[in-house]
Amino acid sequence: MNKRVKWGIVIIIAAGLAGLGIYQFTPHENEELKAANELPKENRQRTLRVNAQVIKPHLLTDEILVTGRLVPDEEVNLSFETSGKITDIFFTEGAPVKRGELLAKVNDSQLQAQLKRLEAQVPLAEDRVFRQDALLKRDAVSKEAYEQVKTELATLNADIENIKANIDMTELRAPFDGVIGLRQVSAGAYASPTTVVAKLTKVTPLKVEFSVPERYAREIKKGTNLDFHVEGKLNAYRAQVYATESSLDMETHSLTVRAIYPNRNGELLPGRYTDIRLKQKEIEDAIAIPSEAIVPEMGQNKVFVYRNGTAEPTDVVIGIRTDAEVQIVQGLAIGDTILTSGTLQLRKGMPVEIQSIN
Repeated sequence: MNKRVKWGIVIIIAAGLAGLGIYQFTPHENEELKAANELPKENRQRTLRVNAQVIKPHLLTDEILVTGRLVPDEEVNLSFETSGKITDIFFTEGAPVKRGELLAKVNDSQLQAQLKRLEAQVPLAEDRVFRQDALLKRDAVSKEAYEQVKTELATLNADIENIKANIDMTELRAPFDGVIGLRQVSAGAYASPTTVVAKLTKVTPLKVEFSVPERYAREIKKGTNLDFHVEGKLNAYRAQVYATESSLDMETHSLTVRAIYPNRNGELLPGRYTDIRLKQKEIEDAIAIPSEAIVPEMGQNKVFVYRNGTAEPTDVVIGIRTDAEVQIVQGLAIGDTILTSGTLQLRKGMPVEIQSIN
């Protein structure tokens, strides 16, 4: 083999090795990127169809919505203060009664007999005091003798008062105006202080009891007005806070509140659940946007604004929240057009097409 052939072989081998090295050290082209670059330009960044809203000032009301229940103004299980056989029941179940009205009575015949015996002794005891007083004025009797008969009369009167008190304990009377419930005993039954005769409930007025979260505790004060609804009733009822618990509940971190509702016609019954709406404050000319327009991101709140056919994010500072809206105190202005749908898909500078605007 001559030198010219040898050199030709060497050159071919060297060229092959160089080509292999160039292939190994040249960056490979990303097939997906290549495919994306080959797409038409208008398909590389898809236009998103969204809903929008033009910001207009309006009245914003800060409200608390909680659930409560109606509680009777007064309620008690009625029972006798003494033991004995029930002789009479004077009330009608479910009927209104007045304070002091006699509702039931147990046997007091023995007490009445004792009372008559003691009252029969009163005239004689009074006569003795009168005669001893006359003798004392003439120094015909000692002062000690006079004081003794006087004490006997006072003791007799005290015994009479004691018997009368015991007779009063055999009578069951209404402690306040209200509606009496179902009777739990019958005439002839033996009653004791633990025997419940019936339940008495005062339904005019009614109390509305509910709890508010800890952050609202300082804002609920005596005199705060509220509206509440009950199931099956279309109209709202107005009540007013009259008292709050002295401390927060340690488990729920909430404050128990009671309001008063007149319930003059007795329309509502205690025990019903209520939906309560507490108005805290009203803000005129507020900038408020739908809650779905807010995009939380890295501890910041953003809103996408429509500008020249694209979505542009802007940082906002929020104020109070309602059921459907959020107050914006910084970051937006009257007349701005915000995007209210597709917020999770939006990116800075993404082309958008508004399909509905409010």
